[in-house]
Amino acid sequence: MNIYNALIKSSLLCGAETWRLTENKRRVEATEMDGLRRSSRISRKDRIRNVTIRQQIGLEETIIKETEQNRLTWYGHVQRMAEERLPKIALKWMAKQKRARRRPKKNWMEGIKKAMKERNLNEGQWEDRKRWSLGVGQRRKTF
Repeated sequence: MNIYNALIKSSLLCGAETWRLTENKRRVEATEMDGLRRSSRISRKDRIRNVTIRQQIGLEETIIKETEQNRLTWYGHVQRMAEERLPKIALKWMAKQKRARRRPKKNWMEGIKKAMKERNLNEGQWEDRKRWSLGVGQRRKTF
């Protein structure tokens, strides 16, 4: 992966820990692929599949998986904080207003629970930082 691709990734993932990715997953993936295609100078008219472009560049994971890893890493960090810290208070806050009559939108915490379930992580495992980071899938990445 060249430095230009790394810059694209880092600019797209800025603040990704707080994103609620439900409806916009396809848009984010399309933006990522647009950046990868542009950096590789491959047009959509060339009709090269996204998987092939990822293999040529050397990327194994999509930006959605990296976003989930960042969210779980940040979630574990906040859970280890003291109870009076502002991020921990904000994480536990719930709105008191009535919801609309339709099906409620999925919130950030539901995305965290789904990602934890996919990775076989349980409540309280965030206390052991090494096990948490291994379960999340965060490893040191080099360019």
